Amino acid sequence: MLTDTHCHVFSESYENIDQVLDEALKNNVNRIINNATDLNSCKEALSLSQKYSSMYVALGIHPEAVDDYKEEDLQFLERALTNDKVVAIGEIGLDYYYTKENKDKQIRLLEYQLTLASKYNLPVIIHNREATLDLLNVLKKYKLKGIIHCFNGSKQIALEFIKLGYKLGVNGVVTFKNCKLKDTLKEIGLENIVLETDAPYLTPVPYRGMKNEPKYLKNIALFIADLFEVEESQVVKITNRNIRQIFDI
Repeated sequence: MLTDTHCHVFSESYENIDQVLDEALKNNVNRIINNATDLNSCKEALSLSQKYSSMYVALGIHPEAVDDYKEEDLQFLERALTNDKVVAIGEIGLDYYYTKENKDKQIRLLEYQLTLASKYNLPVIIHNREATLDLLNVLKKYKLKGIIHCFNGSKQIALEFIKLGYKLGVNGVVTFKNCKLKDTLKEIGLENIVLETDAPYLTPVPYRGMKNEPKYLKNIALFIADLFEVEESQVVKITNRNIRQIFDI
């Protein structure tokens, strides 16, 4: 059975979440980790996780929300971390794609949430977009484990994150024709990756252009099996072992 370690299954994107999770189960995706990005999604993720046994939660404030969050949001986040369905703090990180003008605020927000992760002994799910050097410098200050979501960097950068205790999240991007990640993955090995969809985004081939769902994780697993020239069952076995090294689920 597969675990989607990173998706965003919320009412904003899906009219029928019952059906989304049923379809996931039919495709051997028996667990998902629903990643929040702001106060509203944190609240919805917690509510949904009480309804669906297959859903676990990562709670956090995304860097794109750095100019909008309030202090009360962080207070709510900390209170919620003791919920038994919360398995990580995420999606958190740094994003300089649109602007670097607020990068100091982004770093402060990230460090606050990493401190919470240390306090509550939780792993973290990290977003990185055009901020690798700053992110590495921040993560080196903490002895945490977690996932670098949607990793798409070089072997050298991969090894830097792995050395710090992180697994690399691999999603539908790897199936795209011109993606260079394939060669990097073969060099670092299956023991350093976990699978994710980032649904409703980054739908894998051959469904690219359609809304992504956790059920398509099976297509990613099959692609990875072909890439490494192993059976799908071997990919499932190794990535599930990797997940157990990070999450308490």
